[in-house]
Amino acid sequence: MAENERENGDGSQIGHKNNNDGEIVVGDDDDDELEVNYRGIRAMPYIIGNETFEKLGALGTLANLQVYLTTVFNMSRVSATTLLSIFSGTTNFATLLGAFFSDTYFGRYKTLGFGSVASFLGLLVITMTAVFKGLHPPRCAPEAARCVGATPWQMAVLLLGFALMIVGAGAIRPCNLAFGADQFNPKTEAGKRGIDSFFNWYFFTLTFAQMVSVTLVVYVQSDISWSIGLAIPTLFMLISCLLFFLGTKIYVIVKPEGSFLTSLAQVVAVAAKKRRLKRPKQPWLSLYKYMPPKSINSKLPYTDQFRFLDKAAILTGDDEMNPDRSAVNPWRLCSLQQVEEMKCVLRVIPIWAAAILYHVGEKQQYIVFQAMQSDRHLGRRGTNFQIPPATYNIFSMLTLTLFVPLYDRAFVPLLRRLTGKPGGITVLQRIGVGIFLTIVESLVAALVEDRRRSLASGRTSAGAGGSHRGAVSSMSAMWLVPQLVLAGLAESFSAIGQVEFFYKQFPENMRSIAGAFFFLGSAAANYVNGLLITVVHRMTEGSAAGNWLPEDLNQGRLDYYYYLIAALCALNFGYFVVCARWYNYKGSGDSVEHEMINKDIIDIDLDSRVV
Repeated sequence: MAENERENGDGSQIGHKNNNDGEIVVGDDDDDELEVNYRGIRAMPYIIGNETFEKLGALGTLANLQVYLTTVFNMSRVSATTLLSIFSGTTNFATLLGAFFSDTYFGRYKTLGFGSVASFLGLLVITMTAVFKGLHPPRCAPEAARCVGATPWQMAVLLLGFALMIVGAGAIRPCNLAFGADQFNPKTEAGKRGIDSFFNWYFFTLTFAQMVSVTLVVYVQSDISWSIGLAIPTLFMLISCLLFFLGTKIYVIVKPEGSFLTSLAQVVAVAAKKRRLKRPKQPWLSLYKYMPPKSINSKLPYTDQFRFLDKAAILTGDDEMNPDRSAVNPWRLCSLQQVEEMKCVLRVIPIWAAAILYHVGEKQQYIVFQAMQSDRHLGRRGTNFQIPPATYNIFSMLTLTLFVPLYDRAFVPLLRRLTGKPGGITVLQRIGVGIFLTIVESLVAALVEDRRRSLASGRTSAGAGGSHRGAVSSMSAMWLVPQLVLAGLAESFSAIGQVEFFYKQFPENMRSIAGAFFFLGSAAANYVNGLLITVVHRMTEGSAAGNWLPEDLNQGRLDYYYYLIAALCALNFGYFVVCARWYNYKGSGDSVEHEMINKDIIDIDLDSRVV
């Protein structure tokens, strides 16, 4: 072990501590910070390579699953959309379990390794359903009135692949960004710059993987072969696993810190035990104050919300202290710091609830099916090439990619001069703009669908690119671009705002949970979407006006469904405004927003955008 250490240009340090397996481990004793060898940039090829190929694998499969289920497994559009909503929702909910097990028991390295292998196996199983004829139903001719569905055995194999992908994504998503940041020394300027650089590269590779997935991979799947098109993402995922484990010897592997939920549970339990005590008139002065000397959490001032929790920090004659002023029994006495950390979590929940309907409005579940029944020819109609239906989502990604730097470089400085706020507008205002845009997006989608259906009326043949599910409208699918652009704009405001909001407003020792919270909102939205589609389909199926969501969209009223979504988004916007006015930012003792000076945050984590 080197006694004297010096910092490298990438924020790393010479001299390190290895465990018996040669891995660089943080958290074994009090002197670890002096002994850790942060390899920084040297570890990035393995981590960024793992991230890139993992996204190419997962997104290359997820982007086109709607088409796969309806054309290969012969599922109805309502059934396929509902199944994928449940799959996506369960995947995003699994991130909470992944974050908990990572921070409490296994650490990010083991969790990521396990998740990578599980994702590869899931993609392999799904690929097998396309390769082997016995694992999917017989092909359905375009002119067939009814198709043969999947057998229980075939569905079981497909669902096994989905289950493995859920396990993999639940382990990978809450840990990948934090694990990359672990490779840099956060206490040096070079290390901080390295973290910023990693976040930028992460966002770039995510966008790159999404664009490749919805263009080249989707084209191979839709126009060449499902077997080859699904085997390509599986191969990408295998490469991702190999790259991840090749870098094991140089990773900084942070040990799990223990359950952060224990402190929150103590606050609730002690507040319940002391519920009959009288709350002090000046709680900010008389409540028990204690801050662990090595806590990574910032010290929080007293806030006047959720006052029933204050009783957990009331000192009584039965409460005993250790020599360092800590409580002997934390299940009988909690500190004001613990109480305020619990309040931080509770304050976030109403804002998070508003994010659910935001995702419902922003993720338009029927956009692929609209494209399938629109003219997808590139250029003149006489050309043979057609844009694959799932590829149109690239316009949302391009909008996000182009607008984010424009917003950061042009709009933020202008707004900063007008408002005097460091970010131009508050993070809650940014989220609110995105929620409002979902209203506009849904209204535009309704108008476009009305035009598409009107131009398709009277056409009885399937037409070029059509199917047994109805005629193809003469409307160009490029008319779908405006609503996709609005979806990208909404995401650039609200999705990035949510990631920033959760990252800053949760206690520092809960940042894995903060990373999972964005996915939890998307998960709840997936379930709401599935329930909403099922309810609307069943309620309108026998109505006089006709089914809103039939197999043939030309015979339905998808525009009415979009109007319903717009109304729900409008109600959600009103709810969000009320919650935003009530909210107290972390570190602020009143209703005025606390000045947040930490700019080294995760700009965005958008894995759930595809699902």
